[in-house]
Amino acid sequence: MTNASTTADDILRCARSLIVAGGYNSFSYADISKVVGIRNASVHHHFPGKADLVRVLVARYRQEAEAGIAELERNVAAPLDQLRAYVGYWEACITDMSAPFCVCALLASEIPVLPEAVALEVRAHFRMLSAWLSSVLERGAKDGSLRLTTGSADGDAEMFMATVHGAMLSARAYGDPVTFGTVTRPLLARLTA
Repeated sequence: MTNASTTADDILRCARSLIVAGGYNSFSYADISKVVGIRNASVHHHFPGKADLVRVLVARYRQEAEAGIAELERNVAAPLDQLRAYVGYWEACITDMSAPFCVCALLASEIPVLPEAVALEVRAHFRMLSAWLSSVLERGAKDGSLRLTTGSADGDAEMFMATVHGAMLSARAYGDPVTFGTVTRPLLARLTA
């Protein structure tokens, strides 16, 4: 790996942690340069503007999510177990603080003030996640392991996604990772046939 790509990756990692800590408008290139140990001009060299940086960050985040979902699909066959694994992933991340909040969920709350290029990437993440959840719910309804509570897989996918992200928000608001499971366990129980 070249030094240039390492620096860009360091910048992206730093920006991701700053966004999770406080949102899009909570940091500047000066904050990144201090953490990464480079000059502001170096940050601008890799990412000319903040919108460029965050757009790339969200696109990579979505690629990571897609890869994680593909891995889950390869290793977990049953639809209900896939939903449990997805929720379990977030529960572990929130508990050990390795990823205490979904970057896209946080940025979605800021859509009205985000640059359009960033907002488009955030929406693409939600569409991807919703489509996957809908396919899992559809397969589960078909094999009898899951029941659709809203009448459609698409509706239940949106409900599932909103509940998981809401559980993240509640865990953060209360400063209690246990809250995440308190919210998500009944969700899984309602969907179980």
